[in-house]
Amino acid sequence: QVQLVESGGGLVQAGGSLKLSCVASGSIFRLNTMGWYRQAPGKQRELVAGITSYGTTNYADPVKGRFTISRDNAKNTVYLQMNSLKPEDTAVYSCNKVGPLPLYDWGQGTQVTVSS
Repeated sequence: QVQLVESGGGLVQAGGSLKLSCVASGSIFRLNTMGWYRQAPGKQRELVAGITSYGTTNYADPVKGRFTISRDNAKNTVYLQMNSLKPEDTAVYSCNKVGPLPLYDWGQGTQVTVSS
């Protein structure tokens, strides 16, 4: 079973930047489209960025132009570079597959807090 470990979150002022990392165990990682999800208090988890095994990327409208997803298959790692952060980006960020079901078991996520 693939295990996911996220890191890199923290407290940052609006306009600042953070880079998140997600390390996945298991060689099957490189075959899957991976994504970064976020869940704010009282809201449903949403997919904010995805990247295919070949490196094609896709972004949710609220983060387009500010976030960049990338991956290093040799390191089984997915990254999320977040620039021009806004208070509404505050959430717990987690990585996982982007289909097909079932998803991997969720990791602990990493908290991102953006102060105004």
